[in-house]
Amino acid sequence: MSVAVVTDSTAALPAPLLAGLTVVPLTVVIDGVGAQEGVGVAPGAVAEALAAGKSVSTSRPTPAAFAEEYERLLGAGHEAVLSVHLSAKLSGTWESAALAAKDFAGRVEVIDSGGAGMGLGFPAVAAAGAASAGADLADVRAAAMSAIERTTTLFYVDTLEFMRRGGRIGAASAAVGTALAVKPILGMRDGAVVPLEKVRTSSRAIARVVERAFEAVGSHAVDVVVQHAAAPERADALASALSARLAVRDRYVGEIGAVLAAHSGPGLVCAVLYRVAP
Repeated sequence: MSVAVVTDSTAALPAPLLAGLTVVPLTVVIDGVGAQEGVGVAPGAVAEALAAGKSVSTSRPTPAAFAEEYERLLGAGHEAVLSVHLSAKLSGTWESAALAAKDFAGRVEVIDSGGAGMGLGFPAVAAAGAASAGADLADVRAAAMSAIERTTTLFYVDTLEFMRRGGRIGAASAAVGTALAVKPILGMRDGAVVPLEKVRTSSRAIARVVERAFEAVGSHAVDVVVQHAAAPERADALASALSARLAVRDRYVGEIGAVLAAHSGPGLVCAVLYRVAP
């Protein structure tokens, strides 16, 4: 491929979708011990640590880590690199990548996906697909931007306490108040987490996520990824309900990455819908 595509580990891409992508890991720190996401720490370990009251934090890759990958890819014969990353409103990862790109004289372009989890993953996969077909940097970028427009993210958590602690709930904080006992349904808008509604039970939350998914995509063919944090049964139930209601082409179910699990807490279930191009 003339264009290499880089993303970061927060996408938590299912293995079948990793082809053609270079993944730069973020770091999770549990009680002062750091490990790379997807390499040295799993989402389950984060959930256990949070349940045990341990200190859990995360950190972005350094600009040097990105520069090392960009240099390696360009040195291997790629003409350019497109680097697609977690929303800049949720992490400094995009900033690190952008700082590193300045040293490569226009051969590296960095995109803020405005998403998280597979909200980042689908644009990265679309870019890799275009690159594998021989597209130039402009067309690979266009594929990623088109995928961003065709991706919808809906999720709920048992409590917003963990997101509030980490400052990741943005505009949702105004709607939460003291009602942390409800099941908040949230989405992504302009790169930030936004509140959509609140329900009282997890079963009702699943039903509303499915209804909102149908409102977003209608009868359009979609690829669906359901990701969770220590909630596999809920994830399976949501995936089955989405398949029954939507025109699903491909479906994957798996864990969210350790970094996002650290900020959502156990119980997160997230549905990311990608409208397939006609």
